[in-house]
Amino acid sequence: MRAETPVLLLVAAMATASLASSEPESPGPTEPIAAPVQPSSAPTPVVEIRRRYTLKECLAFAEKNYPRIHEAAAQLSRMRGQLWEARTAPFSAFSANAGLVLAPTLQGTSLYSPNTDATITSSMALAWRIGVEGAVPLWTFGKITSGIDAAIAQTKIGEQGVRKARNEVRLSVRQAYYGVLLARDALSLLDEALSRVDKYLPRAEEKVRSGEGDDIQLLKLKIHRAELGARRSEAQKQEHIALANLRFLTGMGPGLDVPDEPLRKVRHPLGSVTQYLAAARLFRPEINMARAGILARRAQLELERARFYPDIVFAASASRSYAPEIDNQLNPFVYDEANYVRYGLGLVMKWSLDFLPRAARVAQAEAQLEEIRATEQFALGGVGVEVETAFADAEDAGKRLEAYSDAVRYARQWLVKIQQGIDVGTYDDEDIVDPAKEYALRRFSQMSATLDYNVAMAKLALATGWDAVAPEE
Repeated sequence: MRAETPVLLLVAAMATASLASSEPESPGPTEPIAAPVQPSSAPTPVVEIRRRYTLKECLAFAEKNYPRIHEAAAQLSRMRGQLWEARTAPFSAFSANAGLVLAPTLQGTSLYSPNTDATITSSMALAWRIGVEGAVPLWTFGKITSGIDAAIAQTKIGEQGVRKARNEVRLSVRQAYYGVLLARDALSLLDEALSRVDKYLPRAEEKVRSGEGDDIQLLKLKIHRAELGARRSEAQKQEHIALANLRFLTGMGPGLDVPDEPLRKVRHPLGSVTQYLAAARLFRPEINMARAGILARRAQLELERARFYPDIVFAASASRSYAPEIDNQLNPFVYDEANYVRYGLGLVMKWSLDFLPRAARVAQAEAQLEEIRATEQFALGGVGVEVETAFADAEDAGKRLEAYSDAVRYARQWLVKIQQGIDVGTYDDEDIVDPAKEYALRRFSQMSATLDYNVAMAKLALATGWDAVAPEE
């Protein structure tokens, strides 16, 4: 938009020379232009109903509808499921089995039977079997608690991932929202200049026809009028692009629009850089993700070390089998697979003796822990650079905004004095060109600095993870 300024200002200055009233300091939003009347033979146009939403509402829509946030939320749900699994799996190592079969008639004992070893006979009956067995860990030397700690840390990573996606989309929404407002402010300024040129142009043409005007100046004015129309088209393009981005980010579609209001500076006063660096250490999701990653890697290392030791578990089993066509063997030293009731309770030790591969896995876990610690240090340094960069941008934009605001006030005073002089005859019409040009230039610079400041504060909110830096106005 800054490249358009010279043409805009020159035309605005030349047009303002014909005005006796002073220009407003902050041009209001452009009134909608009525559509031309459709011929009776043309179809009735479909009126698109749009509702205007504030920045706060747009941010809420984005948090509700943006796909990246849904993706991060789904990942968090998966991680919470894994945490529940880590809490319950060690105490759920039970299994049950049951079966129903046809069994032939078998009589006798292990010493004598009237039957042969043929398993299929003309006499068959149903037999059933059911059994339950399992174990409850009593002492695992930290395997269960380490697994749970790793799952908890992973869940914290998922929570910070949701915050990260949320903060990123909030920055994008703010940029698009402020972009729409700036484009409309520029359109308002351009439309005001066009209207003044259109009022002045017929007078200039009449003076040229009567021989009192300068035809070269008239041609220049027409050239600038055409250039101003082209710049207006560019401003409309920027408005459409920003509005399309905002509609995508919020998920509201073509029915979304923003209020017709001028772009204003956000209310948050810029503090010291140390304040924002401290906030980044507390709130920035990437730093918190790295910290949670350290906890997860440390828990995994403890888990690998605990696997050097055995598991002491309480084991239990119970089973029942019944086959009515098969004689029950009453001798306890005869193994009977057809009719029995069995149960057992006891302490069991399970121990994996793969010490050499286990030592290698411990070394890998230690290396992963050092890796994530280095990642945390990198994140702290990188985030610090981002915070200081965003702070410097906001500080610079704030100073430029203050300076341009002062310049706008001074230029307006200059403009008013020249216009008053023209009214009383102490100045000529041509004398208003310079103050009008300076006023328009400083006004546009003020608008651009306002956008720069708001975007810089939004980036500072992203860099710190502290959303209060950019209030939801």
